[in-house]
Amino acid sequence: MKLYYSPNSCAMAIHIILEEIGKPYELALVNFAEAAQYKPEYLAISPKSKVPALQRDDGTILTELPAIAWYLARSNQEANLIPSGVEGEARTLELLDYITATVHMRGFTRIFRAGTFTPSKDDEPNVIARGKEMVSEGLNILEPVLGTKDYLLGDYSIADAAMFYIVFWADRRAQIPLSDVWTDYLNRLLARPAVARMLASEGLT
Repeated sequence: MKLYYSPNSCAMAIHIILEEIGKPYELALVNFAEAAQYKPEYLAISPKSKVPALQRDDGTILTELPAIAWYLARSNQEANLIPSGVEGEARTLELLDYITATVHMRGFTRIFRAGTFTPSKDDEPNVIARGKEMVSEGLNILEPVLGTKDYLLGDYSIADAAMFYIVFWADRRAQIPLSDVWTDYLNRLLARPAVARMLASEGLT
């Protein structure tokens, strides 16, 4: 398998999952600083111009973080990265969708790409502020889901691999204050060897 990624992007979630699984894989850097996601070489891989993208062993390409995470968990069930049964899978997909489609795409995209949401530079601080509010709202909604458990679904799962980049970005990139619950959760994730290997590989330690 080959993971197309950019450091400190949402592809961190898939990078973590691959490390948790422990099978051989390759990394292929898509350099966002050079707009490599828009160049023909990468458009041939993913015309969506975003990461992650996963090239599977048969050469086919899979895109979209929730789909890749689900595929890796279901095709490597010995890694125990997704709860068994319809209810467990549904709850996992519910979390993945909210994390990626709402907290990330509606919240963090406003913070990191404010110009996408307004033609006026003068409006960008308001867009960023609203993005931070949306991320905080998302964290508040998800905090009771975590509750007093170590991980979102009780046992560690692909939902936690996705949630990692949300709390990591909030703490390290966007300077959004984390509650004690989320700070403890982030520290638990940072202590996982797979997360530490991912961070080291992406130069984020």
